[in-house]
Amino acid sequence: MPVVTIQVTREGTTPGASSTTPEQKAALIKGASELLRDVLGKPTESTFVIIEEVDPDNWGWGGLPALDYRRKLAAAAATSSR
Repeated sequence: MPVVTIQVTREGTTPGASSTTPEQKAALIKGASELLRDVLGKPTESTFVIIEEVDPDNWGWGGLPALDYRRKLAAAAATSSR
């Protein structure tokens, strides 16, 4: 019985959205289940998929909170395009 955990930040992927949509979550569940079926031969009926939405304040990389890191990347991109 495989268990797949997918973590995403709690942000929408479209303007104005505050989280992943139910349709996007359904596609993630289907895709992960089918991947395990195709690669490992695991039946989709025995695959559990957990989607965890994490507040961006609780997510970070590069030694910074996620939103600060994104601002840093945006500033660097703006500087290099000049």
